[in-house]
Amino acid sequence: MDTKDLLIQAIKDAVAKAIAEQALPEGQLPTVILEVPPKKELGDFASNIAMQSARVFHVAPRKIAEEIVSRLDATFLEKTEIAGPGFINFYLKSDVIYDALANLLKAGSEYGNLPKQETPRIQVEYVSANPTGPLHVGHGRGAAFGSALVNLMRAAGYNVSSEYYINDAGKQIDNLALSVNARYLELLGKEVEFPENGYHGQDIIETAKRIIAKDGDKYLNMSDEERLSIFKELALKEKLAALKEDLAAFNVHFDVWFSERTLHPDAVNAVCDKLLANGNMYKQDGALWLKSTAYGDDKDRVVIRDNGVPTYLAADIAYHDNKFERKFDKLINIWGADHHGYVCRVKAAMAALGYNADDLEVLLLQMVSLYRDGELVKMSKRTGQSVTLSELIEEVGADAARFFFIMRSLDSQLDFDLNLAKSQSNENPVYYVQYAYARICSIFRQMKEAGIETTENPQLSLLTDEAEIALIKKLLSYPDEIATAAKNKAPHRIATYVHDLASMFHSFYNKCRILGVDAKLAGARLALCLAVKYVLAHALAILGVNAPEKM
Repeated sequence: MDTKDLLIQAIKDAVAKAIAEQALPEGQLPTVILEVPPKKELGDFASNIAMQSARVFHVAPRKIAEEIVSRLDATFLEKTEIAGPGFINFYLKSDVIYDALANLLKAGSEYGNLPKQETPRIQVEYVSANPTGPLHVGHGRGAAFGSALVNLMRAAGYNVSSEYYINDAGKQIDNLALSVNARYLELLGKEVEFPENGYHGQDIIETAKRIIAKDGDKYLNMSDEERLSIFKELALKEKLAALKEDLAAFNVHFDVWFSERTLHPDAVNAVCDKLLANGNMYKQDGALWLKSTAYGDDKDRVVIRDNGVPTYLAADIAYHDNKFERKFDKLINIWGADHHGYVCRVKAAMAALGYNADDLEVLLLQMVSLYRDGELVKMSKRTGQSVTLSELIEEVGADAARFFFIMRSLDSQLDFDLNLAKSQSNENPVYYVQYAYARICSIFRQMKEAGIETTENPQLSLLTDEAEIALIKKLLSYPDEIATAAKNKAPHRIATYVHDLASMFHSFYNKCRILGVDAKLAGARLALCLAVKYVLAHALAILGVNAPEKM
């Protein structure tokens, strides 16, 4: 049990004692929440438990705070103060901080990893872009956020699986084949009308060129049906391979790649039969309709058209049913903001199937706007289409792109400054953080050359400077930040934390010398640098950003 847990228990014990002594009436104490105050003079921890419990005990918050403080049994506290209407500020003894720092150093690179939980089983599905062309910048934000969220939740101990849903069935794949076919015929000198809903990207032309380079005109004399069938598979395989390559270059990897094709027709038919049987689907005008208005949707939705062709919703219902059939307890989908209206109907379908709709959570990502030299960038210089993820990585690097995508909450629109992302300056947040890590590595190289190295038992109590104490406290707050960020599904909090930590380290470095001071003090400061190095590396790994030893 760490210091925070001990303090929470001490508060609970103090309240129980106050009730037993009739200083407070009987009542159920709300959850005790401790926070790290924004200013160091307000203590190491603070709680508003007195104000939270005022309605329970029907006693003034400040009076409750006084009863708690007077009965608090916590030998690790230096002092406790009541502020304002009933905030309680807690100040730890210095030796507690040093003991906690020693435990951090003992944990090493594992510090920040919280105890593992076998349940609930959580699935995070993200990106899931149609494999009909290259990923664009909007997909990049989803990829960065989703992978960082998975990393974060795993660090917090959650049992998480990541998944990509491959939309490899339906109209969009038919249109892909039609588009490649049209370009193929054009390149071979045939006059052809380009399909109305075809894909106009340069990548389609390149696909057709590669087919010709490999097989020439061997498909020219085939029937349209036979040629389209072949091109569908060739194009899908190529686009999916390119998509996976782009994601790998962006440090994004999935546990499962799930093919939509596996749902047709059996799984789709099975969920329709189930919904018909339980009265949540009906037939009208030759089509099958989901009775989604019974579960909060604004209108009922067509699942199977009157011509027997499933809608997109049909496969999505079957897919989410499949997820629950695989015994996932909680589903998290990360979709673009343009899918806002689709959320209600999928949740309605889950409720209609008998699942708890709240076990499906959909996180919506807002749009990304790219700026270069203060001007909005709308199109790719290379293709005249949307800027692709691979182009962004080529221009600013995967690390900068990931950090910039993650550092804002997903529900806020992101203005991405390409010039800033490429700059090697303190104004560039990812450069600033990575430089802190590289600086620590440089310190250790210099100390090793000078014959000064960390010892097994550094005298951490020698770390008394204001900058040192502030840095230690920041390090010790990291596990709580992991837990809070994971609970709120907010990896941007880790980006903020690591930037703040880098700032505090740079302040410490500029104020507290290591070389040229007493050997024991130098050893203690090196130990503190090592602790910062562990946490920086751990946090950057969550963000999917490299921790370079040299810059």
